[in-house]
Amino acid sequence: MIKQHAQRGNEALLYYSMAKAGIHAFTRSLATHLVAHGNRVNAVGPGPFWTPLNPSDKETPMKRPAQPEEIAPACVFHTSPQRSSYIAGEILSIIGGCSGG
Repeated sequence: MIKQHAQRGNEALLYYSMAKAGIHAFTRSLATHLVAHGNRVNAVGPGPFWTPLNPSDKETPMKRPAQPEEIAPACVFHTSPQRSSYIAGEILSIIGGCSGG
């Protein structure tokens, strides 16, 4: 999924893979620049999930795509200074049990 395409690439999804790898590198690089100023930079990398504009029919070990409300808690987690204060430059992959590489 996102992590797999970012780290391994995908012949059929060249530009998608390149964009995802760029997001990973940007997140980690920006975190190293801003952590000294007390700012944390992290990202959420969802795998297949359902939206009204882009219904996902991709198979996961959980036999269904994620719902948007299953992605939101990861974003909230990253914003919580009590729960994620020592996390910087990380991509939290929500991929439904897929091997993300």
